[in-house]
Amino acid sequence: MKLTNRTARTPHDTARPEDERLSIGKSYLYGLQHILTMYGGVIAPPLIVGGAAGLTGNEVALLVSAALFVSGAATMLQTLGLPYVGSKLPLVQGVSFASVSTMVAIASGPGGLNSVFGAIIVAGAIGILITPFFSKIVRFFPPVVTGTIITVVGISLLPVTVRWAMGGDQKAADWGSMSNIGLAGFSLAVVLLVSRLVQGTLSRLSILIGIVCGTVFAFVVGKADFSDVGNGSVFSFPEPFAFGTPTFQISAIISMVVVILVIMTETTADILAVGEIVGTKVDGRRVGDGLRADMLATTVAPIFGTFPASAFAQNVGLVAVTGIKSRYVVAAGGSVLLFLGLFPVLGRVVAAVPLPVLGGAGIVLFGSIAASGIRTLSKVDFDGNLNLIIVAVAIGFGVIPIAVPGFYAAFPDWVHVVFDSGISAASIVAVLLNIFFNVFTRGQRSSPSVVTAAPPVATRHHAT
Repeated sequence: MKLTNRTARTPHDTARPEDERLSIGKSYLYGLQHILTMYGGVIAPPLIVGGAAGLTGNEVALLVSAALFVSGAATMLQTLGLPYVGSKLPLVQGVSFASVSTMVAIASGPGGLNSVFGAIIVAGAIGILITPFFSKIVRFFPPVVTGTIITVVGISLLPVTVRWAMGGDQKAADWGSMSNIGLAGFSLAVVLLVSRLVQGTLSRLSILIGIVCGTVFAFVVGKADFSDVGNGSVFSFPEPFAFGTPTFQISAIISMVVVILVIMTETTADILAVGEIVGTKVDGRRVGDGLRADMLATTVAPIFGTFPASAFAQNVGLVAVTGIKSRYVVAAGGSVLLFLGLFPVLGRVVAAVPLPVLGGAGIVLFGSIAASGIRTLSKVDFDGNLNLIIVAVAIGFGVIPIAVPGFYAAFPDWVHVVFDSGISAASIVAVLLNIFFNVFTRGQRSSPSVVTAAPPVATRHHAT
């Protein structure tokens, strides 16, 4: 009897595609693809903050291992869930990059790294307490809002993949070199060829295949260095409070609370985005459960020597690209991430993947997020309302910090922290404008704006 891909799948409720179970082998293959996609984003914050705090190489290595360990545990908590904790959606959790600038500022001060850890613990606990409020705002996220946010999530991540393609380090001699960009192009070409020419499981592994082939090619041409893989310990369990007892400074805590609000906004957007991509119901309770997992992981993270956790938007894009919606696949990836945290030597192998290789694959990943947002917006009614203005202004605010990173430099710190993230800026603006235009409708005319009267531009197909 001929076997098909369906034989490796377990029947599930069609209303919850995320509950589908694949074979163990496929689950770990697709899960590994998730980890390779977000690995660079997880290790970047500890490298940056550790450098700002003046840590030694071994101490930075401890930060990296702790980040991997906690990210893996948080991912499993988010996907598998506990009562009232975890969205049970295919969401990868990792150390948030949104908190880096604030943590660098705190770590560079007199309190050092311990002040960072103390501020995160308090801010995370506050996040848990205010989660019920955040979970009630889902009704203010109709498709015009979620589509706009998802689009901006993809747009905001594209500069990251471009920097990876150029080499990742702007101070390096080969920054933006033809060899780096060519390597990214090779990785991208492999992804596109596999997507076009290969069918079935291998086609859905196109990102992973592109990364592996790109890394092998980079090694052959001398662009991949595995010499550091053998340096350091093979096994190491994260030691609680390895950097000493956290200290609590009011100014640091206030700054971190603002960051936590930004992270909660971004995680809410990611939960809604992945729910839209998977095609499952996401209500206020589910958002609340997801935020509780996010904030619980954030509160516990400093105990093991790492930083705030949040959902990773790039992995939302991977769900869209592969079509693999199972949360158990992402949970398998989380177990791999946790395993890497326990075995630093394995983490060093993955860390040897050149950033240009990830940059080439990221073009597909991050672009697909924006494309998913556009697909959501295609379902929105733009006739006789101000939805077009909501989309236009929200995307504009989302692009500001991407196009001009120093735009908010002269503003108060809290404005800079909140709006310097294009995702949070677009989320806030889209929600507020939706309330202003679509919730408070008294006095609104049937044709309220000349902007909405602009006809859609379409391509006509003429018969030959």
